[in-house]
Amino acid sequence: MLRHYITKNGKTMRCGYTTGSCAAGAAGAAAEMLLTGDPVTTVDMDTPKGIPLSLDILDIEIGEGFARCAVQKDSGDDPDITNGTLVYATAEKTDVGIEIDGGQGVGWVTKPGLDQPVGAAAINSVPRRMIEEQVRAACERCGYGGGIRITISIPEGEALAKREADLQPAHRHRGWAVGDRHHRDR
Repeated sequence: MLRHYITKNGKTMRCGYTTGSCAAGAAGAAAEMLLTGDPVTTVDMDTPKGIPLSLDILDIEIGEGFARCAVQKDSGDDPDITNGTLVYATAEKTDVGIEIDGGQGVGWVTKPGLDQPVGAAAINSVPRRMIEEQVRAACERCGYGGGIRITISIPEGEALAKREADLQPAHRHRGWAVGDRHHRDR
């Protein structure tokens, strides 16, 4: 649990962490587990604003050619629809580079407006940068020079998007956007 507080409208509120932070933490842990074969139970990282996070790694699975794990979203005192949701990352080796894609429950850009092109997974640039930083750090710690593909999944994403659409009829996509306008990294 993050112990960082802000005052908003005269109220003291506990900050949580974003879906993007969850995705980045899970991606870093999955990459390290892929490269070492050993479970990772906690990831320490900073948000883009320099706030330190210590994220528990859950639902660990290490298999032939992949590693998968999750971080549970903590929205703090913000009444966020994603609070408690598990954000998963799956890591697989590739020849070169770091590829980031969306899996189950992550929306796809269908119209211009997000900072990703139409047809791409709805994972915006700040979470993408955070994911890449965590994966690159894991590769460096493990002395690995090849590539890694990261797939971010939010199994509850489609149900969350439907609930959000029911609350806000103009908000329409078939999954959750990682780093969308409601979930900026603090």
